[in-house]
Amino acid sequence: MNLLIIGDVHGCFHTFSELLTHWRPATEYLIQVGDLVDRGRHVPETVTLACQLSEKHPDTATFLMGNHEQSMLRHYGPVGPYLDWLEWGGRTTVAQYKARPQLLAQHLPWLTQRPLLWQNEHVLVSHAGLADSLHALDPAHPDGLLWRRGPLRKLPTQRQVVGHTPTDDGDPQLDTDSDTIYLDTGAYLGRNLAGVRLTPTGEVLDMILIPTHAADLR
Repeated sequence: MNLLIIGDVHGCFHTFSELLTHWRPATEYLIQVGDLVDRGRHVPETVTLACQLSEKHPDTATFLMGNHEQSMLRHYGPVGPYLDWLEWGGRTTVAQYKARPQLLAQHLPWLTQRPLLWQNEHVLVSHAGLADSLHALDPAHPDGLLWRRGPLRKLPTQRQVVGHTPTDDGDPQLDTDSDTIYLDTGAYLGRNLAGVRLTPTGEVLDMILIPTHAADLR
C-alpha cells in the first residue's frame, strides 16, 4: 500500500477533516505524526475523529505519540499537574475538556496507547525524528524521538518523515543531508496542514497542503 502521512494537527479539526478527504483507505496506509492536541480550538473533536478512524481502520491507520500528547498524559497522570505544559499549549486543551469530562476519560487511555514510531523497510515515521544520539529512542529525553530539535541521523535504508518543528514558510521541507521530510507546516499558526503521499519505498507521489480553516484558529 502507498502511505499518506499527515503532519501536526493541534486541534485544527476542520482542516484535518478536509485533508482526510484525500485519503484512499482501500489503497493507502494512513499515518499521523502526533500532536493532535493543544493550541487549536477543537481538540476533543480532533481526538474523537482520530479514535473513530483508528477503530474503523485498525489495520490501515496509525496515530503516533507526539510530545504534546506525552505532556498531556503527564499533566493528567499520577505525577501531574504539569504546569509548564499549560504555558505552551495545554491551557486550551484543559479548557476544552473541562466541560466534557466524559470525553477526557475516553481519550486519555487511547492517547496512552499511541506508538512512538511506524516503519517499514524504507520509511520511518516518528514525531521529532531519530538523531545521532544515544538517547534517540528515549521519549523523555530532549534528543529523543518526541522532542528532538536540530539535525537528524541519515538512516542506512530508510527515509524519515517527522513533524514537531514548524517549517518557516508553511511548506513541507526535505533535508537532503538526513533524507528527512518535515511535515509540521504550522496549521495552528494559520499556515497549512500538510500531507505527503509516498510509495512503500519512500518515493514522493504527492504533497497535499490545506490552508488552516478560520474556524480552527483562536
